[in-house]
Amino acid sequence: MSSTRVMVSCPRRIAVVPRYVRSVLALLLLTATACSGGGRGADGAAGVGDPYFPKAGNGGYDVTHYDLTLAYDPKGRPALTGSAAITARATQDLDSFHLDLKGLSVEEVTVEGTRAGWSRTGQELSVNPAHALDKGETFRVTVAYSGTPRPVTDPDGSQEGWLRTADGALALGEPVGSMAWFPGNHHPSDKASYDIAVTVPKGLTAVSNGEPAGERTVGDRSTYTWHTAEPMASYLATVAIGRYTVTRSTTKDGLPVYVAVDPAQVSASREVLARLPEVMDWARNNFGPYPFASTGAIVDRPEDSDYALETQNRPVFAGAPDTATLVHEIAHQWFGDSVTPRTWRDMWLNEAFATYAEWLWEEDEGGATAEETFTDLYDNGEDDYPGLWDFPPGEPPTAEDISSDPVYQRGAMVVHRIRQTVGDDTFYDIVQGWTAAHRHGTADADDFTAYVEGQAPDEDFDEIWDDWLYGEGKPERRG
Repeated sequence: MSSTRVMVSCPRRIAVVPRYVRSVLALLLLTATACSGGGRGADGAAGVGDPYFPKAGNGGYDVTHYDLTLAYDPKGRPALTGSAAITARATQDLDSFHLDLKGLSVEEVTVEGTRAGWSRTGQELSVNPAHALDKGETFRVTVAYSGTPRPVTDPDGSQEGWLRTADGALALGEPVGSMAWFPGNHHPSDKASYDIAVTVPKGLTAVSNGEPAGERTVGDRSTYTWHTAEPMASYLATVAIGRYTVTRSTTKDGLPVYVAVDPAQVSASREVLARLPEVMDWARNNFGPYPFASTGAIVDRPEDSDYALETQNRPVFAGAPDTATLVHEIAHQWFGDSVTPRTWRDMWLNEAFATYAEWLWEEDEGGATAEETFTDLYDNGEDDYPGLWDFPPGEPPTAEDISSDPVYQRGAMVVHRIRQTVGDDTFYDIVQGWTAAHRHGTADADDFTAYVEGQAPDEDFDEIWDDWLYGEGKPERRG
């Protein structure tokens, strides 16, 4: 159900103003200024026009930092109270702008410390600053909010957003679920740094992205603070609240490792998680320098979610992962987390490389070579993936399809076709050069295809792009 709440009412005109209400008129004029921002009519767009999620994100500004202060009590009413202080830069003159926020109740909005007008329509929180914002101006908007956050159902039927667990909660954001627990510019094209402080009942732990920045207990409440310095898309932000067995260590070269595991999953997870430093070394050798300041994992119970997710620094697993899944989510730290898709059409850039990482790992572990995996998938892939050839990975037909088998498996086949064409030495130069060139940035398919062609100018990639990346049906296997 769409809810609309307007905090500032803007009358269209005042025909007659008696002398004795001049003070009221002054107040109305201030209100009108808050509503119109000075009358320039520069309103930030409600959505960036993503081909699959057109309402996601917002126009007119670029977020540089989120400072989130949350308090969560599974038994509380409201369960969640929050304050989101968002630092952004206006990319156009702005009389008003939007934030994405689904559900939850907004108590107050300020811009640069001054109360702002605001209204709600669906997932859009429209903000009217008391003073217009100029293009290039850096500003800070703060939203106080509360409520009981709810899951978001994806077009493919999976659940994301804020998921209640047996002992707390798990926040997962791909593709648009983060708007269920904090207001923001929720599109992968806008990345920012984060500070997240979470207060929970004593005995529970709150885990998030980045590095621990402090924890303290006062009375029956504990507060955990996390800092993420590197840019992060909001769909990669996570908060996991519950009873965890926490392990802190470092890799042999000093990279901090923070692992939080539900006690029921400790035994089943131990062997695979012990290989995390090994997987990290392997990934760095293949994909280039690790782009973040720490690594780790969060392992919850299988019933808490039905998928793993590459949340930045610290991927989330629903139950004890196998090694292939660990490799997949660690590879995403380069492909998806550091180099982030500019739109959701470019999802294959995430999943093709993470899936191909599984092929490479198996090859290096003495199992099937990537060539053998490719050949078997081409010859027999429909047995395990009935929809393998339903659509090309570069153009999923609907939002429901962006996480389907063609994006993962056929996407990995695109990567392997590049390797077949250029040979191993140039292939790894391309992979490592790509992650370096777009480190902490965003990219799309055109960026990638142009980069590949630039690194191997003597090769013809038309067949790969036309038949494997964008072609309908099963490509003819040539050569």
